[in-house]
Amino acid sequence: MFAGPFSFIGQITERLNDWASNHWFLAVIVVIAFVDAVIPIVPSETALILAGIAVSTDRAPYHLLTAMACGAAGAFLGDNTAYLIGRRFAGAVERFAARRPSVAGKLRWAESQIVRRGGPLLITARFVPGGRTALTLASGITRQRHLRFAAWVLVAAVIWAAFSAGLAYLVGRPFKDHHAAAFWMAFGTAITINVIIELVRHRRAANRPAGEVGEIGA
Repeated sequence: MFAGPFSFIGQITERLNDWASNHWFLAVIVVIAFVDAVIPIVPSETALILAGIAVSTDRAPYHLLTAMACGAAGAFLGDNTAYLIGRRFAGAVERFAARRPSVAGKLRWAESQIVRRGGPLLITARFVPGGRTALTLASGITRQRHLRFAAWVLVAAVIWAAFSAGLAYLVGRPFKDHHAAAFWMAFGTAITINVIIELVRHRRAANRPAGEVGEIGA
């Protein structure tokens, strides 16, 4: 009964793995990481995982560090673009919030989270699809200092890209002759670690004193 759907998924995985064995896949990584940071509808982690698998199975004509650098570059540019979009429409959002108490309350809450939890929040948020876009937009809307924001998202982008591609390489290496198995092992491991990170983040947030305040970059 499940043979059809799983067979289809396997075919897609094999096709993406074929794409990952080309030099031009590096450009795909940059574009996907950029778009995913602004509009979280494309699988940027998956692209980096595929690159890591391609390197680990000796099918990639590029180096692992090159794939990481491309992912980090796309993510960094995308995060800054989202920030600038938020900054551009900050005034309009504030005027709208002034007429909508519920929106104003959410905006104040978002700003308090950014101010209280600072730069490390930008790092953990990069591992939460959708959440990172919301945070980078909110950083622009609340007019956080751009240089400090850029410094933190640079660190976040490098850690995220190194984690995604590096983990795929390490997990996929033992499955060198089984590309689909390598992908699913790496993908499953990445999802599990992301869930653990999110649980730890929520736990730490719950235990943090309410009065603990600091600016991004502090």
